[in-house]
Amino acid sequence: MDATILLVEDDPSIRETTRIGLQQAGFRVDTAADGREALAMFRRQRPDLVVLDIMLPVVDGLEVARVIRTESSVPVVMLTARAETVDIVVGLESGADDYVTKPFEMPVLVARMRAALRRAHHLQPAETVTLGDVHIDVPGHRVRRSGEEVAVTPTEFRLLVELARRPGQVFTREMLLERVWGYSYLGDSRLVDVAVQRLRAKLETAPGTAPVIETVRGVGYRAAR
Repeated sequence: MDATILLVEDDPSIRETTRIGLQQAGFRVDTAADGREALAMFRRQRPDLVVLDIMLPVVDGLEVARVIRTESSVPVVMLTARAETVDIVVGLESGADDYVTKPFEMPVLVARMRAALRRAHHLQPAETVTLGDVHIDVPGHRVRRSGEEVAVTPTEFRLLVELARRPGQVFTREMLLERVWGYSYLGDSRLVDVAVQRLRAKLETAPGTAPVIETVRGVGYRAAR
């Protein structure tokens, strides 16, 4: 059997269909129908990955993601009926690693889940990466700028490390989808844009602060030298 998944979905038909599909793909699946039940089950079962609908009764999916992220770095894949950029921003800022838009095809969801699990189990080398006054403790998953700790999500951390290891090198969005999210052909380039925007907002807080990540118009992004 594969990893244990917590599936949180309030629509009974979608929940049951998705549960069956994930089980057929080899996953062990626990289910919850609302946010409160999801958090209780998460703390009890400690799943390997959470598939989380945004629109939930009692406690919504965004709040569930925020609470989970304060307690664990477990991968969270959000299900959303909308694909507007603002929804992606809010979901990623809540701590989600990825999102899938409804209605979705089961092979797509499974592929995104497996990519998230691979990222979560990838062992980071014992290294510290320095980019100007930004210091990245890779095994410790900690980021500091000018001595001040910066809180970043697991996805933002992987993105920063990927760029910082090769300052000056230009990465296309497709390259970053493959290196950070673990896929390219299933990806949405807005994931990259939103994650970069959030990372910049956290690292470049003071007026006049030197940029950490630069946009190469029409191509992609690079870490400033």
